[in-house]
Amino acid sequence: NAEARARVTELVKESRICMLTTTADDGSQVSRPMGLQESEFDGVLWFFSLADADATKQVRAHPQVNVSFANPKATTWVSIAGTASQEFDKGKASLLWTPFLEPWFPDGIETPGLTLIRVQARTAEWWDPPGVMGHAKAVMTGKNAGPGVHRQVEYPA
Repeated sequence: NAEARARVTELVKESRICMLTTTADDGSQVSRPMGLQESEFDGVLWFFSLADADATKQVRAHPQVNVSFANPKATTWVSIAGTASQEFDKGKASLLWTPFLEPWFPDGIETPGLTLIRVQARTAEWWDPPGVMGHAKAVMTGKNAGPGVHRQVEYPA
């Protein structure tokens, strides 16, 4: 499990931009791009948002979410299922703040309505590509290279 979690952390850190999928009141799933604010993934993901944003409202009403990362250059993918909550702690916000956020939150951590979305992972799945040798073998033999390596790990609540 420690090795598996370390691999998930590595893949998340390499991607940083993800899709956060929430559930709307009508039951439909809604995905939007989000920038991860802490790359040393330890089972918790942090995102800045506004209290009146659709994503935040949906998290309050339906806390089960999915966060997916893709790294096209490395052809790796991570899907994290978990429970989200709206939290705001000025100290945590200050710790997570980066200048990259200024276009969305021009007043920094003093932006009216600024909040954090915290996602506690329940499970993480990831896929590694079949690799150069697997790809070369598929080209030479005409057989499918296969999906690569698929793994899953659970996180304690």
